[in-house]
Amino acid sequence: MADSRTYPHGVPSWIETEQPDPGAARAFYGDLFGWTFEDRPGGYTIARLAGREVAGILPGTGTAGWSTYVAVDDADAAAERVVAGGGRVLRAPEDAGPAGRSALVADPQGATFGLWQAGHRLGAQATNEPGAWNFSNLHTPEPAPATDFYTSAFGWSFDDIGFGVMIRVPGYGDHLADTVDPTIHERQDGISAPPGFADAVAWLVPESPGQTPRWHVVFTVADRDATVATAERLGGTVEAQEDSDWTRLAVLRDPWGATFSASQFTPPE
Repeated sequence: MADSRTYPHGVPSWIETEQPDPGAARAFYGDLFGWTFEDRPGGYTIARLAGREVAGILPGTGTAGWSTYVAVDDADAAAERVVAGGGRVLRAPEDAGPAGRSALVADPQGATFGLWQAGHRLGAQATNEPGAWNFSNLHTPEPAPATDFYTSAFGWSFDDIGFGVMIRVPGYGDHLADTVDPTIHERQDGISAPPGFADAVAWLVPESPGQTPRWHVVFTVADRDATVATAERLGGTVEAQEDSDWTRLAVLRDPWGATFSASQFTPPE
């Protein structure tokens, strides 16, 4: 059984936020999610939850925002596939020292995301627990061409399961069972999770025409309402709240304009 969480090709593996005031952002997210921080060269900050890497913070001069990175075996080859599928390379593949190799790209509809070829940094080590990354969701007004692009680029499967469109990397659940989560299949059977849920890596959210395509980061929280109250106390704002059969969700905006969601898992009895 592996001690470290690893990410097969095509699985989202890392998130980071670009912030005009990284120090203030550290205070906000540290209080909100219980993160601690480690400075790295170049002004980059690694956020940790209970000692495990969970996200990155870096200085920026534009609007604050969250980015999602997809694990790839070869960043250069993956960037070429993005272009072949009609997307664009916004920042060519480059080494991040021994940590890995990265690129910034956009899909044909304009949603930006990163590519991460892991070196020493394998990806987020704390996930799917309160204070950690849960999923990233693709919001797009053009689901059909987006589906075609990501299927070609990463081999993703898109399953409409009634209450949402689940994005899967086939075999990912078996990878988790063989490495860091040996009981994943039994646990999900116990809550009557949708078929294939162990392979889920993201969700597709159709938007109305004219809306901006984007990747949106979702964090797990123990109590949605308590998280909302804390975010507001720290200067954040609430964009929306929604309850479903499986989650209690809030869309939040940090004081510098970066949006994200807080999701409390509430499976049916």
